Amino acid sequence: MSVVARGTWAGHQPGSREYRRLVWALLCAGIACFAALYAPQGVLPLVARSMRVSEAQSALLVSAATMGLALGVLPWSWVADRIGRLTAMRIAMVASAVLGLAWTVCPGFEAMVVLRVLQGLALGGIPGLAVTYLHEEVSSSQAMVAAATYVSGTTLGGISGRMIAGPVAEVWGWRWGVAVAWLVAALGSVTFVVLAPPARGFVRDRGVRAGDVLRNVGVNLRDVGMLVLYAQAFLLMGGFVAVYNYLGFRLEAEPFGLSAAVTSLLFLAYLSGTLSSRQAGRLAGRLGRRAVLMLASGTMLAGIGLTLVDNLIAIAAGLLVVTGGFFGAHAIASGWVGARAEIGRAQAASLYTLFYYLGSSVLGWVGGVFFGGWQWPGVVALFAGLVLAASALVVIGARALRSDRADPAEGSEGFDPA
Repeated sequence: MSVVARGTWAGHQPGSREYRRLVWALLCAGIACFAALYAPQGVLPLVARSMRVSEAQSALLVSAATMGLALGVLPWSWVADRIGRLTAMRIAMVASAVLGLAWTVCPGFEAMVVLRVLQGLALGGIPGLAVTYLHEEVSSSQAMVAAATYVSGTTLGGISGRMIAGPVAEVWGWRWGVAVAWLVAALGSVTFVVLAPPARGFVRDRGVRAGDVLRNVGVNLRDVGMLVLYAQAFLLMGGFVAVYNYLGFRLEAEPFGLSAAVTSLLFLAYLSGTLSSRQAGRLAGRLGRRAVLMLASGTMLAGIGLTLVDNLIAIAAGLLVVTGGFFGAHAIASGWVGARAEIGRAQAASLYTLFYYLGSSVLGWVGGVFFGGWQWPGVVALFAGLVLAASALVVIGARALRSDRADPAEGSEGFDPA
């Protein structure tokens, strides 16, 4: 059962009913958030044809939501300090579910994009708060295990949202495909609301004003080392999402001519991210974060080169390598932010999330411009340029980053799927 030590909440202990409920609730939160966020990505070619929009325009259904999420991260962290992490997450999930239903039946493309921004704003109350919530509610010795469960949920949500939409869309159209994926997200939200045990570790802080939050943000934005890490989030995530946004267009065209149901299977490559993020944390303990970050970037470049070959096996292998490399780099960079932050750690982590999803929104859309002009080689060139720019910044900012030794277990708590 849960215990209290010296008048301070010590957290739910493994084996207790509340601990099991919390772990399952966090798993469902991860599924709900990322199934809702990325469901349209698997059906973008169908959206483009149905709505008579370009590849880049169709990708706005992904970019708009991630932009909203990026803009919502800091405000939600401020709100949660006042009303509690659990209450804030429940409000966010209910709002996301309602908006998800609204945009799947919306007839106009422009209105759909607006609703996706609003849904993203709602979803901004989940990724950052989930890990904070579990740290407040479970014993410190079990925080890593509980975080890994949430990570598993985000991975399952990211994959299921994409993979469910594709096959259903082939039979009943893309709206039904996305609607079924949204239903999975809604069920995850309801399950979280029902299962999550009442918060006991939260201490309301009404003394933190918006000005304090902005000052902490300013401190971290003036740190050159932090800016290098935020650039990793922006550049690498942006290139990564561009690859997944437009690879479906390539594979549904000649010489492949694959269906949306078949191309959606490529999202299984995300499973490599779960393994690589953990391995990256262990390697960083021995080799240093900088070395592992550069190794992950090199891995991504090798993988993207394979996708230029007109062979499905080579493309699948390349995507697997790109995905593993990306999540390894993301685990290192996100963990490094937490380790470096001395002032405003919550804001430092929120800023990383903000840049991460800004990259997804902006560069994920820019990839459509490159695809429209130069087809798949254009997307590959964009991706390679972004990875090289990120690596150059790590080299240039080496002195600002200073100590780069990592805890071998580091990396898994900051991981969430793209």
